[in-house]
Amino acid sequence: MTEPTALGGALAIVLQGALVLSAVLTLGVGYRVITGPTTPDRVVALDVIGTNVVAIAALYAMIAGLGLFLDVALVLAIIGFISTVTVARYVTEGDIIE
Repeated sequence: MTEPTALGGALAIVLQGALVLSAVLTLGVGYRVITGPTTPDRVVALDVIGTNVVAIAALYAMIAGLGLFLDVALVLAIIGFISTVTVARYVTEGDIIE
């Protein structure tokens, strides 16, 4: 396993900064999920959270040097896409399966 300091000074700082920024933005978007004025706003906010979680997993994989987290990020991206399409279809049509 590669330590974060072994990545190189500037690269380690940029990756850790991006990780912190993604985490803070995820928490900020959580506010929109709770208070969103409409259901589509909440759906979009949940999609943003899913995308940020994928980014967090990928950034952590780069920092820690563990390729396993890239597999996790890929699975999360697939699940996020399917769930977003499903919820959007439910919101627009009121039914998921015709």
